[in-house]
Order: sequence, then C-alpha cells, then structure tokens
Amino acid sequence: MRYIIIGSSAAGINAIRELRKFDKEGEVILVSKDEHIYSRCILHQYLSGERDLERLNFAEKDFDKVYRVNWMKGREAVALRTKDHILVLDGGEELSYDKLLIATGSHTFIPPIKGLSEADNYIGFRNIDDIEVLREVPKTAEHIVVLGSGLIGIDCATGFLHMGVKVTLVDFAGWLLNRQLDERAAKTYIDAFEKNGVEQYYSVGVKEVRVNDQHKIYEIELSDGKVLPCDFFVVTAGVRSNVEFLKDSGLELSKFGLVYDAFGQTSDPDVYGAGDVSGLSPIWPVAVKEGMIAAANMTGKKEKMTDFFASKSTMSFLGIHTMSLGVVTPPDDSYRVDVYDKGGVYKKIVSRDGVIVGALLQGDLAYGGVLQQMIARKLDVRKVRKPLFEIDYSDFFHEKANLEFAYDL
Repeated sequence: MRYIIIGSSAAGINAIRELRKFDKEGEVILVSKDEHIYSRCILHQYLSGERDLERLNFAEKDFDKVYRVNWMKGREAVALRTKDHILVLDGGEELSYDKLLIATGSHTFIPPIKGLSEADNYIGFRNIDDIEVLREVPKTAEHIVVLGSGLIGIDCATGFLHMGVKVTLVDFAGWLLNRQLDERAAKTYIDAFEKNGVEQYYSVGVKEVRVNDQHKIYEIELSDGKVLPCDFFVVTAGVRSNVEFLKDSGLELSKFGLVYDAFGQTSDPDVYGAGDVSGLSPIWPVAVKEGMIAAANMTGKKEKMTDFFASKSTMSFLGIHTMSLGVVTPPDDSYRVDVYDKGGVYKKIVSRDGVIVGALLQGDLAYGGVLQQMIARKLDVRKVRKPLFEIDYSDFFHEKANLEFAYDL
C-alpha cells in the first residue's frame, strides 16, 4: 500500500504517526512546501525570541527515519487526477498513490482594502517565512497594526509585546477571540492587553490604508473615521483553504474548502482530508484529531470524529488560561446558563433541555475533567443533586457490592 500525505503540520504529521500504528510496512510519502516541522500555535514565541526553530518542532527527532517516511521537502502539489490516482508536483513530477491525505492547510486572506495593493509593508501571520519577515520589523517600525483578534491575531500581538513597538489590534467583532469567548471572558484578556500597552479597537473595520510615494503605509483609517499611525500592517483577519490545486480534480469543494465526512473521507473513496483545508475549524486539536481519524480509516480501521472534540479550544495568553467548549454565547433564551464568577475564576455552563452544549473555564481549568465527564455522559443537569460547580469525580461513581464502581448521577 502506498500512502501520500500532503502537508507537514498538525494533521499530516499526526496522520503519519497513526498510519504506522496500523500499517507497519506500507510506503509513506510526505509532500510539503515546508522544509521544517513546526507548530503554528507557538509561532509568536519564535517571533518574540522565546523559542528557536528547533524548539518549534513538535515531532520526534529524525521524524522521517523514525516512521520510515520519504519526505519530499520544499515541494508543492499542483494538480490531482483522482481517476488515475496521480498527484502532480511542481516541475511536472507525478506520484501514484493508493490512499491520499490532503492536509494542505490554509493561507492568509488579504482583504480588498483601499490602498493596500499599492503597499509593500504588510504581511500575513501564517508560516515561518512570515515570521522571519516580522522579526525584522521592529528594527525600523514603531507602530504595528494587527487586523484581526482571533487566535492568530492574539498570537501576533503577544509576540510583539516586549519588542519596543506600539501594537494596535483592530477587529470588526465586538471583542477579541469572538469565536471562543463570551464578552465577560474576553474582557479579562482585553484588560490584560491594555495593561501591556496594546491599543484595541473593536466593532470597526479598516476603511483605507494610506500609502506614501515609497509604497509604505503610514496611517490607517478605520470605518468610524478614526485615523491610526502605522508603519507595518499585519493581516490575520481571515484565511482561505489551500485547495487551488484541486479545481480540476473532481473532488467536492464547498465555499470554505475541501469537503470530507466524519471519517475523513472526501467524495473520492481513496482521498481523505484533515485540518484547516476544510475551512471549518481552524484550531490545532481538531487538526490533530482529524489527521488521526483519516489515517486510521485509510488503513481500514473505522474511526469517527466527534462533534464534541471539534468544539474544544484551550488557550493561554499573558498567564491567563482558558478552555472553551461548544456554544458559549446562547443565541436565544431557550438555553440555561449557569455562572460562577469569583476571585479571578470564571466558569460558565450553557445547556439546553438539560444537556450541556457549551462551557467556558477561565483562571482555573481543574473543573475541565468533570465537565467533560458530564458532556460525554450527556447528563441532564436539571437532575444534578448538588450545585453544578461543586461536582467532583467522586459524584460520578458509587461502589457496588462486588467492589465495582458504577455511575452515580
């Protein structure tokens, strides 16, 4: 069996690990534009100098030798002929496959902002090449504007904090990390970034960037008319899936990216997908799990992705730890919301018809294990016999006569 994996980030690398659990002898080929394995989640630490390239690596030393992988570094997939089971690389080289995993990730979407096409002092925040450029920026720039306050935008702002530059965050959303946090949890981070000198503007967009004769942005006008000084502009507000090479492949694509099911299978039974390439859930844990699920199914072992895992996100910025699960901002009053907010610890559980559909933990994640038990067991929280935030593991079990433990809620 010959397996080809395209992409050397979270989904692709973890897929290879999983492949080798179930197929010790199959041929594995890894195709990647990157020549290094690195975690995009901690690129801000490379920007700030906290880590070097070696410490960004999340794989084993000599990964390709450990897992017996033919790693084709610095190569790009340019076309796919599914009927022939052929992947075409740059330069016209063709590779045949039995099973193919597309884990090509995504790239920064540059919005059509007035004046931006005339400038050369802006960039995305997506890969190691972007960070190499940004590490040099503080040598000449004083005011850096970051468009977008999602996970990538916050990573970027954090990386610049102690580099002697003024950082400004701009986002059309009402608060930072809008997908993961509610307004209360976001305020903790907003206040912390403010104390660290980060200027922040929410519920506004960028109307125009003003460019001088040297093609340099020198100021930015927001949609509310406010003008900000800017020596360098970083775009993190959106991404697009890397699926351009699939346009004539016959694979089903959505407006977001590659379409695949809970088993990782695309519209072609021998082609699988995982990670950001779907355009649906751009967070590291999901990419890891999807890569593992796809790999297992490629070898014939049936495994399925769960919605619960796909909705989980943990983060830590400025020493503040947070876990976000599912729906954290109820869309209407048909949801029940339980809140604990005391002493720097914020806990929130959102349920509907007694079943937990979302939760937030901030400042203390110790309750996360209990919370995941309640979600996994689909407990009707209306029947819990003690305050919801006082439940511990002992409440889940009682000892039967034969010394076995049984579910007790």
